[in-house]
Amino acid sequence: MGNGTSLGRVRGLGSAHEGAHHWMVQRFTAIGNLVSVLFLVGSILMLPDLSYATATGFFSEPVPATVLALLVVSTFWHARLGLQVLVEDYVHDAGTKFGVIALLNLAAIAGAAFGVFCIVRLALGGGAA
Repeated sequence: MGNGTSLGRVRGLGSAHEGAHHWMVQRFTAIGNLVSVLFLVGSILMLPDLSYATATGFFSEPVPATVLALLVVSTFWHARLGLQVLVEDYVHDAGTKFGVIALLNLAAIAGAAFGVFCIVRLALGGGAA
């Protein structure tokens, strides 16, 4: 079965067996985002007022700060997964695809790191006015 036969021409062009994992991780991050947003919205609605001091005091507590940090990381991860599918589907040149996915990964990591940095700063009291 060399390259001249029909089977030889299509051998190796099948599934990469990674689509199911990508799909599953995207669903898990969506569920994590939903749960953490519902927790934070419910918690914020139960605050006595929505002043800056009350909000910073609330987000400097360990549980809300942790949930907010997890939300930031999960949201950037979820966005990266979705945009990666877009790039893989619509960018056809291999070099351009590599470059765009590399920039996408850098932007997602930078955004998540900046968000977590801001939350840690707030939680440690650096954001008080």
